Amino acid sequence: MPSLDDLARHQTTLDDSDLYWLHRLISDWQILADLSFADLVLWLPDAEGKGFWAGAQMRPTTAPTSFPDDLVGAFVPKGRRAILDQAWDEERIVREGDPEWHDEVPVRVEALPVRRGKRVLGVIARNTNLLGVRTPSRLELSYLDTAAELTKMIAAGRFPTPGEVSETADSPRVGDGFLRTDADGSVTYASPNAISAYRRLGLTGDLLDVELAEITAELVDLGRAPTDAAVVTAFRGQVPQEVELESDAAFLMARTIPLISDEGPSGALILLRDVTELRRRERELMSKEATIREIHHRVKNNLQTVAALLRLQARRINVPEGRQALEEAERRVGSIAIVHETLSQSFDEAVDFDDIADRLGSMVADVASAARPVRTTRSGSFGVLPGEVATPLAMVITELMQNAAEHAFDEPNGTIAMHVNRGASRLVVEIADDGRGLPENFDAATLSSLGISIVSALVETELGGELSFASDPGSGTVVTVEIPSP
Repeated sequence: MPSLDDLARHQTTLDDSDLYWLHRLISDWQILADLSFADLVLWLPDAEGKGFWAGAQMRPTTAPTSFPDDLVGAFVPKGRRAILDQAWDEERIVREGDPEWHDEVPVRVEALPVRRGKRVLGVIARNTNLLGVRTPSRLELSYLDTAAELTKMIAAGRFPTPGEVSETADSPRVGDGFLRTDADGSVTYASPNAISAYRRLGLTGDLLDVELAEITAELVDLGRAPTDAAVVTAFRGQVPQEVELESDAAFLMARTIPLISDEGPSGALILLRDVTELRRRERELMSKEATIREIHHRVKNNLQTVAALLRLQARRINVPEGRQALEEAERRVGSIAIVHETLSQSFDEAVDFDDIADRLGSMVADVASAARPVRTTRSGSFGVLPGEVATPLAMVITELMQNAAEHAFDEPNGTIAMHVNRGASRLVVEIADDGRGLPENFDAATLSSLGISIVSALVETELGGELSFASDPGSGTVVTVEIPSP
């Protein structure tokens, strides 16, 4: 199915500014479809004047559709549908004509020109399924009356409102709650859902004939909010606005659309959406996220305390083997603390592991510098990793780099390089040094080294990966860790 942009650029003479206007229109025309109980189809004029192309389509959520199939991309030659030709040529709303039939469904069609400034960009066909028509209720009459005013505004180039961009993902829909005010800002109609929403704010009386800005200000105690002026002007229908109303009991999202006729402002359409539960869940999530970050922060502090105790204890031991064991334990605890420190600053359980890897490399270089200075480097990027992967991987990298710093070099100023390759399915990390290489008959499975045992267990068990060693005499050692890409 072609997009609106494709059709406009290949089949019409509309420019980018025209397209922007049309996109803003169709981003809001669900409101018109629901108020009209009708399908809307945007027809764009062919570049050579041979007819019209269907550029966009919207079905109502308040009534049965007239078109089960999609019409976008369809072409209607000039002369086949006189109502489109007439609306385009005469630049006016056309309602004349008998109902059309689509798959044995009678459809009343109205055509309205889409104006931008002094130019007409296309024609909207409003198609009402007459099988769903019955004696209208007061709600439906209010919908239709407001829809008629919106169609006039479209035909006159007053809608969409210049400068207004609605957040369509959060904006209330017609069925969420509907209010209509007159030019003085008094409520002339309120749907049952709108009344229920105001009841949650604390309303005890009726909304009909009430000055909406005043009653809203009383209910939400605007004196404590920085958006007082915006709320008041919006609810008086002076400007298009999206605002959120908050009381002790409820949250409402409100959108106002000023209605303007040839004589001037005639009132406003106000859509309401009760977002109390949504905001409550958001606050719960924010509270949980803050709690999780605080937990990581405290874990980091506790680990750093443990590392400090191990460091103090190591200084008091005169046995070299014991001191070395405590220093290794301190280093392992420190690598875990770095991960928790990063998680404490994140809004989710994932971290940018590049920063952690660089800090681990610096830590290893600092520890080794006293006895045998080494340099650490990194190439490639880990990207963002979940916490359950970051913690064991940090320990693996620390152990491998520290092992290289302690055992790989006969001379100072060696280099330990970390090479990272993250693909769609695998994450490969190589720890390479330019030292003496592995001893003859090296077999990782038979080693009694605690560090290698820890690395093997973490890689194969926790990370579900593979660990391999390679070496050329005099060219150093390469340890490869390959795990599933998170």
